[in-house]
Amino acid sequence: MRTQEYYGLDAPNVVRNLGLIGGALVVAGLLSARYLPIAKMSLLIPGLCIAGTAGWMLVSSLWLKKIVMRGLLNKRQWRGDEAVLDVGTGRGLVAIEAAKRTPRGSVRAIDLWQNADLSGNSPEALLFNARIAGVDNRPIIDTGDARSLPYSDAVFDAVTSMTAIHNIPDESGRRSAIAEIWRVTKPGGQILIFDIFYARKYLRLLHELGAIDTQLSRPSILWGLMGYGLTARKPRERG
Repeated sequence: MRTQEYYGLDAPNVVRNLGLIGGALVVAGLLSARYLPIAKMSLLIPGLCIAGTAGWMLVSSLWLKKIVMRGLLNKRQWRGDEAVLDVGTGRGLVAIEAAKRTPRGSVRAIDLWQNADLSGNSPEALLFNARIAGVDNRPIIDTGDARSLPYSDAVFDAVTSMTAIHNIPDESGRRSAIAEIWRVTKPGGQILIFDIFYARKYLRLLHELGAIDTQLSRPSILWGLMGYGLTARKPRERG
């Protein structure tokens, strides 16, 4: 029986394929060294690079993403009574930490539960981690799409998302997800996102929607890719 939280392996098929390809190239390079010395380095060098990328992805999934998550949530001054939504929650990395920081609040965690994005991605895995973390029964789990969130307007004090929105394959879909996150955030509420590839675009979209107090973090290298954390606030209504 597992006694520690486990938040899964991100992009498990990619990690597996990189490991297999890198390992095969290394073995081929070592075997060819005696008979085809000129081929040794042309196989070993790319093989080691590919295998090293797979290793970095493992390290990122098992340890580094926890550090990045805490850094993202530390951008908010938590009162402890917030209503929080975590979009693309996976096995609960962000939602569970948010529950710890809001003992008098509430946390909703929503996902499509796709195993291609995260190994063992399921509501049951999130509940298991929450129980081990001592916040069982705190995260309320929903199944839904970030592009069409099943919540009323302006109901959350904080909306979080970590390495999830980039999995939406088209730009219009990612724009819809950001617009939906904005819609469900209360006036005066805060949005906290970490993602690879598109974080700067998310920030521009939030500016277009009227976000204030925006901030982009220094880059973090996860899974061999550069990502950024961003925070933005929805202005309070006048009058």
